Amino acid sequence: MPLLIAFLLWCLLWLLCWPVALALLLLAPLLWLLSLPFRLLGVIVGAMFALLRALLYLPARLLGHKP
Repeated sequence: MPLLIAFLLWCLLWLLCWPVALALLLLAPLLWLLSLPFRLLGVIVGAMFALLRALLYLPARLLGHKP
């Protein structure tokens, strides 16, 4: 459903201002490639917080407390 809405919005942009719609169509893959390192960094930071949480809760889990 979000893809259909995005396509309809792009069609509306094409009707209103086709040079901007073409620029968006050509620059979208470049923006996606530029955002990849930040997504990977987010995954790494999330994994580090999960590891830290697991290490901090380990003594309680060993003693039988269920979170």
